[in-house]
Amino acid sequence: MRTPAGLASIGAVVLAFALATGMPSEARSSARIKDITTVQGVRDNQLIGYGLVIGLQGTGDTLRNAPFTEQALKSMLDRMGVAVRGVPLRAQNVAAVTVTATLPPFVGVGSRIDVSLGSIGDATSLRGGTLVVTPLTGGDGEVYAVAQGPVAVSGFNVEGEAARLTQGVATAGRIANGALVERRVPGSLEGLDTLVLELNNPDYRTAALIADAINAYTERRWGARIAAERDLRTVVLHKPQKVGATRFLAEIGQLAITADAPARVVVDQRTGTVVIGQNVTVSTVALSHGNLTLRVEENPVAVQPDPFSLGATVVEPNTFVAAEEDGGQLAVVRGTDLQTLVHGLNRIGLKPTDIIAILETIKTAGALQAELIVQ
Repeated sequence: MRTPAGLASIGAVVLAFALATGMPSEARSSARIKDITTVQGVRDNQLIGYGLVIGLQGTGDTLRNAPFTEQALKSMLDRMGVAVRGVPLRAQNVAAVTVTATLPPFVGVGSRIDVSLGSIGDATSLRGGTLVVTPLTGGDGEVYAVAQGPVAVSGFNVEGEAARLTQGVATAGRIANGALVERRVPGSLEGLDTLVLELNNPDYRTAALIADAINAYTERRWGARIAAERDLRTVVLHKPQKVGATRFLAEIGQLAITADAPARVVVDQRTGTVVIGQNVTVSTVALSHGNLTLRVEENPVAVQPDPFSLGATVVEPNTFVAAEEDGGQLAVVRGTDLQTLVHGLNRIGLKPTDIIAILETIKTAGALQAELIVQ
């Protein structure tokens, strides 16, 4: 039986994890601790600000429809010594924007970060504009950075009398290194004797494996066991006094473990994507899947009376009804491992949408030994 191309591609992608190295599907690749954990308290901070983009070629906000843009423009000109109070403005080269940025941890004063912009008025494009000085505040209301610079826009709009061409989003842009950090977020690793690692994918076994790997290393390195798993999400570390926090995290971050993961199947019904985890198994089931297609066609026929019969032309209905059913193969699927499961689904010759329906039905029957997540 020929396997559909869509299903074959999914099977190839899913099996790539297990078969790329030629090892059996039970074999798993190792990962560094630094790649699967983060240090508790070491995180990014979100910044936001309100600013004006100037220098647009008639694509800015219509001040009559965006009064907040006119108010901001007048306030800026007042601060620069230009008296415009009570004077109506009709400029179309200014746009009000929201400016956002991410402040990395431990970033110093004077460093530069990227910013993103989005129009909040009725501007049609930010291409060619320049952002004027815009303070960026954090959740506490304090100013942590100031943004300014020319805006880079990837999208564009071209419009004529009878046609319009749009590519990308012309009302959003970005300024690389466009913000200057003015305040540092309080916090430091110095002086901390206890550190906490948080798992990106919480799992009890993975947390225990991380603690065991760290203890085995520190026992050889410093003669002490310093790690203990607290729960499925965190591992507590008691830093040795002989080493600094930065060097300590750098050393243990290079340790490799074989991370575990729960048995999980993720289904995206919008795109027809099916992702099957490594530990997913299916109890022995027999399943049949087929599609029933009903076709109804109306072909009315005009009946013409004979000459001199004094009859009238009438239209008689002519209906054609047909039923077709394809598929319906009965097959036994038993996925003792990932490779066997995908091979069993491929044997039936199904499309991705059919696989989604079958997985949901198998889960309802209690034969899918995994968590099914439908997006």
